[in-house]
Order: sequence, then structure tokens, then C-alpha cells
Amino acid sequence: MKIERLKKSHKTMAFYITNFNYHQPYQVLVDATFCQAALKNKVQINDQLKKYLQSELKLLTTYCCILEAESLGASLSGATQIVKKFAVHKCGHEGKPVPASECIYSMVKSSKYIISTQDRDLQEKLRRLAGQAIIYLHKATPVLEQPSKASKKFVNRIKMRSLLSKQTEQKIKVFKEIEGINKELNVTKIMNKKKKPRGPNPLSCKKKTIKKTGPSRPSRKKKKK
Repeated sequence: MKIERLKKSHKTMAFYITNFNYHQPYQVLVDATFCQAALKNKVQINDQLKKYLQSELKLLTTYCCILEAESLGASLSGATQIVKKFAVHKCGHEGKPVPASECIYSMVKSSKYIISTQDRDLQEKLRRLAGQAIIYLHKATPVLEQPSKASKKFVNRIKMRSLLSKQTEQKIKVFKEIEGINKELNVTKIMNKKKKPRGPNPLSCKKKTIKKTGPSRPSRKKKKK
């Protein structure tokens, strides 16, 4: 079962790498809800995700995520301590913090992050974005969600455009080949075209008329008177 899960995650990441330019080491953006679930199920986030994705990772969070966790008090104190261990990524809300879900959603539009969250509303919003990878915890098991409908639709549209483009290129190529052959044939015909022998000039064939000359008559001398 574990091998099957790893195969699925590898196939899913290959989809994102091929179609949406994800690359290693993957940047994983983690919020406090994911940390809370990991704490509850005794999951070592860094180790578990590395094994699951079979790659080096950069675990990141934002000030908005930390501040929101702190604002929730003792109920999320453990998750707050965990989320503070990750590198803090600049989110652009410094000085004017926004809810963690809003912060994360604004960040994924500008870069390629794998979002680790248990927030159902945020997950639903992220599924509407083509090419967004999502990880959540199913009890103690990390799960890389399968590509969303928006992602598949986007890829299919690109493939269709590419296919139509290739078909058009092929048609143009065939047309050019046909035109090239026709031109070559026309040139060959012109080159090989033999001049038809012309008939003799009718004027040159006309028999010459020979003037008949009789015996010359002796000239008569005038008698002297």
C-alpha cells in the first residue's frame, strides 16, 4: 500500500513538473492548521514529507500564518511553536497582516508552492487555480492531492492547441512539398521541351524561273544616202 502511495505521488508531481514548471527542491508553504494536524498525529513534517515526495524540500511559512496562530491562543500553542521553526517567506503583508488563507492564496499566484494545509475552504479555492499542488494529512499520512479539474482542463487545452498547431504545420509542409514538386515539374518540362522542327520555308522551295534568251539578232546598220 505504501509503495502504491509513493507511485501515485511521484506520478502527480511529474504532472506538475511537466506542465507547470515545478522543480526541486520543492517549496512547501505550511500553515498552522497543517502543523496542528501533524502535532495531533505525531507527524514529523520535514522527515515525512521528504520521504513521501522523495525530494529535498524548502519548508516555508509567512508572518500572517504565525500571527494568526498566535492570535488563537493556547489551543494552537503547539502548532505555533512548530510553524515558527520554518523559514519565513515575505508575503507583502508586513505591517498589515491578513488572514492566513488570504495570505497564502495571494502568494500562489506569483510562484510555485506546494501548499500544506488542512483548511477546507482554502483547499477549495486553490483547486480552482490551474497547476496548484496541495498536500494534506489523512490521520498520520501525507497525501498529495490529485490534479484538480482546473489543472487537467488547462493542460488538455494546451495539448489541443499544440496538436492543432502541429496539424497546421504538417498541412503547410505538405502544401509546400506539393508546390515544390509542381514547380520542379514545370521547370523540367520547360527545360526538356524540344523545339518542333519547322517545315521548309515555302519561299525557299519555290522553283526559280529561268528566263529563256533566243539568238541575238544582228543589229541593222543604217544605209548612208
